[in-house]
Amino acid sequence: MDRAPRISFTSLGCPKALVDSERIITRLRAEGYELARKHDGADVVIVNTCGFLDSAKQESLSAIGAAMAENGKVIVTGCMGAEPEQIEQAYPGVLSITGPQQYESVLDAVHRASPPVHNPHLDLVPPQGIKLTPRHYAYLKISEGCNNRCSFCIIPKLRGDLVSRPAADVLREAERLVEAGVKELLVISQDTSAYGLDIKYAESAWKDRNVRARFLDLARELGEFGAWVRLHYVYPYPHVDEVIGLMAGGKVLPYLDIPFQHASPNVLKAMRRPAAQDKTLDRIKGWRALCPDLALRSTFIVGFPGETDDDFAYLLDWLDEAEIDRLGCFKYEPVAGATSNALPGQVPDEVKQERWNALMARQQKISARRLKRKVGTRQQIIIDEVGPAVAKGRSKADAPEIDGAVYVSSRRPLRIGEIVTAKIERADEYDLHGTVAGF
Repeated sequence: MDRAPRISFTSLGCPKALVDSERIITRLRAEGYELARKHDGADVVIVNTCGFLDSAKQESLSAIGAAMAENGKVIVTGCMGAEPEQIEQAYPGVLSITGPQQYESVLDAVHRASPPVHNPHLDLVPPQGIKLTPRHYAYLKISEGCNNRCSFCIIPKLRGDLVSRPAADVLREAERLVEAGVKELLVISQDTSAYGLDIKYAESAWKDRNVRARFLDLARELGEFGAWVRLHYVYPYPHVDEVIGLMAGGKVLPYLDIPFQHASPNVLKAMRRPAAQDKTLDRIKGWRALCPDLALRSTFIVGFPGETDDDFAYLLDWLDEAEIDRLGCFKYEPVAGATSNALPGQVPDEVKQERWNALMARQQKISARRLKRKVGTRQQIIIDEVGPAVAKGRSKADAPEIDGAVYVSSRRPLRIGEIVTAKIERADEYDLHGTVAGF
């Protein structure tokens, strides 16, 4: 009997790209392909690229180069594939280049390079699909693309305008994941709070009722599965306020990932983003009054063209008042095709670095202050890694890979994916430490 063809896979970039990779792998496994751990010896290599920043493009080109050197039969997909010229120039021998979400084109390229061998014993795939994340959490993508036109971003060019999935499709996928043992659903898209806008919040039939494709309605339904539901990439549109009630009621996690990007009205205007950050502070106070446990995660860009010392000082003061719990900061990078490249007042690299250092030092103090308040409390912790004496997990305030961790000791061995209650005994700048007090 012919052996099953082997595919080696490299997935770069954001969680949205990871979901694309999972979908491609699920389809290939359903057709009897096996996954290889190394490029060497695989029948074909797929590289899912990121093209958001120049540094990400360099990483993607390096990954393609490594795959070409180790194997030679390489299929390229993902965001960088939307503008293939750079790849074609560097590696004219790649078999195929496609943009993001073009699953059929990727599968066609795989079929041409290495036709499937059907075998009823190999072609069985679990109904929830193949996950590249650990078994206990999964990313749930609710839409593709974005209608915003931020001056520093080319995602709409790469991934197109907003295309929302019907609510029932999302809920069916969530149900399958939870039935397969997933304890935490991480809701992602380019713009989660714009969900359904493109399909006029259309209803779709779910169980014995119709559910609207609307951010609040979807979050409420996801909260019924009994899993943790974490909301990512939420733009602060007015209707986001409605979801805080679900958080206060324990239906979804008290966690909001909002990419504010800056606070200075001048910089926000140049970024083409909503500029009423004074009102945002009032809203944050209102959210925390309604849901005191709310954790806010955000990302910021320093060194944006035209950012002055005063703009940066404004951002630091705003952060002190907003008390963002978790923060990612990027030094501005020009991206080919972004309109911000033409803006006046480019900031020197050494100034970008100084501002990045200053912002991260300020955030470290804010984070330490916020975490110190949790000492003495009891927190639910989901376990990600186990060790002989101490396990590593996350509280409801921590998303995997991007936020802090909680280190817990326990009298009995813990299992990955288990949710335990821990008494928090001490805090440092980004992490908590405690002892399991209940199962």
